[in-house]
Amino acid sequence: MSTEGRRPGEDAPSSCCPLYHEAVELIGRRWTGAIVEVLIAGGSLRFGQIADAVPELSDRLLSERMKELEARGVVQRTVNPPPPAHPVRVEYALTEMGRGLEPAVRELERWARRWLARAK
Repeated sequence: MSTEGRRPGEDAPSSCCPLYHEAVELIGRRWTGAIVEVLIAGGSLRFGQIADAVPELSDRLLSERMKELEARGVVQRTVNPPPPAHPVRVEYALTEMGRGLEPAVRELERWARRWLARAK
């Protein structure tokens, strides 16, 4: 914003915090918030369980989002050795950083139920 339109002595609005912007970009990606919410509610889950909880999400996009969240340290992927004659069991769980999102996710849920439900 230019200085035009501001009164003398009036401060410019503060700029957006780059860390806030980074967090919103990460969690605000399509389906990422839903994935995080499912992991908050369900704890350690297998890929198929997450896919079942968010049925509109394709496996390809779920895989992409899980890799992104793992790379950023929000999700931990654990490969468990299989019992005899069974496939490898891979589970995903939120890290401490990911669990730290719970208050924000719960507050966003409350906001959505209060304000977005009225808009419909």
